[in-house]
Amino acid sequence: MGLFDIFSRDGKANPDEISYDALVAALASGSVALVDVREPAEFAAGHVPGAVSQPLSRFEASNLPKDTPVILMCKAGGRSAQALAKARAAGRSDVRHYKGGFMGWESNGGKIV
Repeated sequence: MGLFDIFSRDGKANPDEISYDALVAALASGSVALVDVREPAEFAAGHVPGAVSQPLSRFEASNLPKDTPVILMCKAGGRSAQALAKARAAGRSDVRHYKGGFMGWESNGGKIV
């Protein structure tokens, strides 16, 4: 089973998105890089442990990690979807986004630093 197989366990998921449970599993296994596309002040106010900041306002798909699948996150899913579109346009097929965003992560009880 490949890494992205866990992203759509229910067989109905959008292939560009990752669920909360699948994101937790992927982060726990250390098999993905989490990129937060919120602005620096938002990131500084709280973020998922291990996330790196690459604000959408300065987003460059070429700056994404190259040797590991990438998950994009923003506040509620809109900006991460925009960043995903940019990554796809740059030829990246190993990128997904967490549609629930930071708010979804927080409301599900995800750890924040």
